[in-house]
Amino acid sequence: MTKNKILILVEGLTEEKFVKDIVYPYFQSKGLYCIPKIATTKMVKNGPNFKGGIVSYEKTKKDIMFLLEDTNAIVTTMIDYYGFSNLVPFRDSIKGNNCFERVKFTEVLFKKDINSDRFIPYLQLHEFEAMTFVSPKEIANTMVEISKEKQVFEIKSHFNSPEEINDNPETIPSRRLKNIFKSYQKTLHGPLITKRIGIEAIRKECKHFNDWLEKLEILKSE
Repeated sequence: MTKNKILILVEGLTEEKFVKDIVYPYFQSKGLYCIPKIATTKMVKNGPNFKGGIVSYEKTKKDIMFLLEDTNAIVTTMIDYYGFSNLVPFRDSIKGNNCFERVKFTEVLFKKDINSDRFIPYLQLHEFEAMTFVSPKEIANTMVEISKEKQVFEIKSHFNSPEEINDNPETIPSRRLKNIFKSYQKTLHGPLITKRIGIEAIRKECKHFNDWLEKLEILKSE
């Protein structure tokens, strides 16, 4: 099943920019081409569809099935687990002793439901901004408020990995950043920070993200 085109269903503009600016060039050097596709929130009969955000499992599945119509492509996702897991019809079947086990179990059920060998599900444990916490220094430098690096590091120090920062609406990564840096803008600063950190550094600290990239990398050799 050698395929070099990978269509990535992403949740919004932030993830789209991350794929275009960071994931695409990384995989291009390996002969793989990652193309982001923003999830559809509403289908419009006469006019452009609304894009961005995951509003239901049914719409997400429809987006995936549409992308799978391209038989020359692998289809994957970049969707937040904690919001998405409450929408899936198999949520009562999700098992695991920790967040990593639960997200992997959800991905297994997700793949089973889509039922395609060209579908590789990836659910981010929490929102995209969790990856920025790989480097409190780069966050502070990008926001041009270097003195606040310690505040960011203090948050990071309470978790085993950046991916575990976290599912409460008041303490999600973007809210934490906004509380420290009032000028923080999700679609601007998030992708910029991760680009400065670099994909290799993110892979080292974000195990589940790294596992996803490894599944994609192996496609070229299959």
